[in-house]
Amino acid sequence: MPKMKTKSSCKKRFKVTATGRIKAAQAGKRHGMIKRTTKFIRDARGTTVLCAADEKILKPMMPYAR
Repeated sequence: MPKMKTKSSCKKRFKVTATGRIKAAQAGKRHGMIKRTTKFIRDARGTTVLCAADEKILKPMMPYAR
């Protein structure tokens, strides 16, 4: 049986928590920070846990991250 491949894009962008949820960086913080509110910038700090629908898409792309 050959090894299964992990998608390189997922390898670079996501981590799996101890409980099996997928952790990712907050969206919308690459550029255009001047037009964003201070509250948005503050709330988008750090990382976030993805919703179940997004997890369902990403889990098959990361076969060894369980």
